[in-house]
Amino acid sequence: MTNDNNLNIEKKKENVSKKVPELRFQGFVDAWEQRKLGSLTTVVRGASPRPIQDPKWFDKESDIGWLRIADVTEQNGRIYHLEQHISKLGQEKTRVLTEPHLLLSIAATVGKPVVNYVKTGVHDGFLIFLNPTFEREFMFQWLEMFRPKWQKYGQPGSQVNLNSELVRNQEIVLPNYKEQQKIGLFFKQLDNTITLHQRKLDKLKRLKQGYLQRLFPQNGEKVPRLRFTNFERDWKLCEVGNSAFLRGRIGFRGYKRTDLVPPHQGAITFSPSDIDNDGNLTIDDNDYISLDKYYESPEIKVKLGDILFTKTASIGKIAYVHELKEKATINPQFALLTPNKTVDNYFLFQSLRHPDFLKKVKGITGGSSVQTMSQEKLKDLVFFVPALDEQIKVSDLLLNLNRRILLQQSKLANLKSIKQALLQKMFI
Repeated sequence: MTNDNNLNIEKKKENVSKKVPELRFQGFVDAWEQRKLGSLTTVVRGASPRPIQDPKWFDKESDIGWLRIADVTEQNGRIYHLEQHISKLGQEKTRVLTEPHLLLSIAATVGKPVVNYVKTGVHDGFLIFLNPTFEREFMFQWLEMFRPKWQKYGQPGSQVNLNSELVRNQEIVLPNYKEQQKIGLFFKQLDNTITLHQRKLDKLKRLKQGYLQRLFPQNGEKVPRLRFTNFERDWKLCEVGNSAFLRGRIGFRGYKRTDLVPPHQGAITFSPSDIDNDGNLTIDDNDYISLDKYYESPEIKVKLGDILFTKTASIGKIAYVHELKEKATINPQFALLTPNKTVDNYFLFQSLRHPDFLKKVKGITGGSSVQTMSQEKLKDLVFFVPALDEQIKVSDLLLNLNRRILLQQSKLANLKSIKQALLQKMFI
């Protein structure tokens, strides 16, 4: 975001006699006005040719794109490109927009605001706001903030069903057009900053994935395709049981609800749901058990550098313990691995997450309704390993990339949190 007078926001004192937001740009003092959306725009529904699967409705050479719900999800509501293009015949069966318009999803991703920046044929799962008297970016952000509140129109446990009339009758409190422009520009700049940070995160993840594919042997090969200098020897097969000490919580030593204590007053417990897609442990709604229960099973105390391997249900979901701020233990779904001195901790972690290794895991899992894997079978599985000094080189590179990814994720989450807080304070 640029540092200009658009960001010069002053906090207003609460005024019960006026409709004003908590945060406001300088120079604006008028009360906001309550209106119905239908009085600010003409709300119409998109249209879809039927049957939608018929190829005659589509043409790769057409300059009119076809908007689908999947495009909205992938591009977070700002549509700059569309994979499918609709034919001239199909255009007669839909609503075609040749200029940017504000739309609202009413199917699947319900209540998601959308702006098309390309020529677009609009699916009947969207509403279109035609001839608006509001500023488009302001309304985009208001709809983004309001999105969870559309749930009031749905039955408990069922999908929300929005229609044109419900949207037309929805009340909104908004300022004059000039103040709408200020607010809209401010949030558009913030969105651009968030997008840049998201792209940087995606780039780092692609870079790490590329290294993972090239730094480890593929498809039965004995050496990787990318190596550090001065390393030439073949990698050797090693059993998991010869590279790490495995243990788990078993039998009646599993904890019960009566063993739980308030957060941060005992020892934290980890479960497979606490593992993100990159194998990092997240701490949010974890259970905490009493210290008495924690000390009852000293062999499964979690330490820095340990590896958590899911052996029930989500088999093969694996985490690496980068940091610990509290005493920690595991639930019965895990095998806890502590690497020995013959293998680097992070190298073993990445080896166990390798697709070739996970194929072996899937090949030996058993169980009826819930798949399980014994620790003994896990011990017998093999993976390729180089000399320790090469392992450390590989780990250092990947750990550095992972730290950068975690830092970028934190920055992105912080920006999104800031935006949500500002939306609450700058709208009514």
